Amino acid sequence: MTGIIFDSTKVKVYENLSALCNFAGESPEWCDALWQEILADDALYEELLYFMRNHALCDQVKCCGYTLTDLFVWQMDKYNLLHDTGKNTAECRKVGMVLRAFDTMARMKKDPETYLRRFGQGRGMDRL
Repeated sequence: MTGIIFDSTKVKVYENLSALCNFAGESPEWCDALWQEILADDALYEELLYFMRNHALCDQVKCCGYTLTDLFVWQMDKYNLLHDTGKNTAECRKVGMVLRAFDTMARMKKDPETYLRRFGQGRGMDRL
């Protein structure tokens, strides 16, 4: 079979995503579910490629005015509240928070009302 061209880019991206998920302590099942969400959304896939190449978010993907950076900050805020630290410590896994921001964005695009409600709930008395 001559003339067959195989683009292994997505295989390499998946392998990198799998390594990131493993580093963040996420299960292979969670990683596979995130991969399926990313494959279904070209803009989210491009954002993931940018993150892997630059170790930063380019924030091209938006939903209801929220970017991945907004969702990352929300993840950090949740972490700080749960761990009662007031700031992110050396133990916090920022890679995991970025991956969860991707997951949240994928879910938010499907059900924005639920996430807008969650974002508006605040942190109760800890807000002050």
